[in-house]
Amino acid sequence: MTGLQKANAIRQRKHGVRLATLTAYDYPTARLLDEAGVDLLLVGDSLGMVVLGYPDTTHVTMEHMLHHTAAVARANTKAIVVADLPINSYQTPEMSVANARRLVEAGADAVKLEGGIRQAEKVRAITEAGIPVCGHLGMLPQRVLEEGGYKKKGKTPEQASAILEGAKALIEAGVFAIVLESVIPETARHLTRELSVPTIGIGCGGDTCDGEVAVITDLLGSYPWFVPPFAQPEADLASNISRAVQAYRSRVQA
Repeated sequence: MTGLQKANAIRQRKHGVRLATLTAYDYPTARLLDEAGVDLLLVGDSLGMVVLGYPDTTHVTMEHMLHHTAAVARANTKAIVVADLPINSYQTPEMSVANARRLVEAGADAVKLEGGIRQAEKVRAITEAGIPVCGHLGMLPQRVLEEGGYKKKGKTPEQASAILEGAKALIEAGVFAIVLESVIPETARHLTRELSVPTIGIGCGGDTCDGEVAVITDLLGSYPWFVPPFAQPEADLASNISRAVQAYRSRVQA
């Protein structure tokens, strides 16, 4: 399937079977997740923290994203591969299209960017170039320095209305889905009911959106130094890795 066909298939899942989304940053992980039936693989700029060791996503570059997108794409997945446009890579419609094309050339089926109304013109330019776009509203990690930290969104009627207005602008511009991050559950449910494309939640409550996205290291318990309060680990790979390495060291040094 082409990227557009995959994006249309995701869009048609609105109010259907919920969408299971996970981040992936390398070939073996992408292949394992795809074989397990994940619907969307997000090459997220979260790799800045959980792969590259930066304090936030504002250090991630296009070169980082291209490198990791290409690795994930080599898994030749059935899932749609969505790559983040990193900070400062979509400042104008022309820049947005150029960098979206670079990510597609690296193997992405679609791209994702953060923001609402002020990004609609850029989304329209990318979609008119034939590249599917996923939106991202609520808490925007690329603006963490401006906002002074990670904060819950949609806590007031005014905030909820602003998110809804931004989402409608993105939909009009052509997005096939919208990630909602750290939006309070009541607002996330309302947005999911009101919007015509699937919402994919993270930190919005367990059943408030048309799907969920989790960072793979949170799910697997392989990044023990920081676990978001909303994360639900299904494994403890960090401990398993430590035990395996200690056993190897003992064997070698015996």
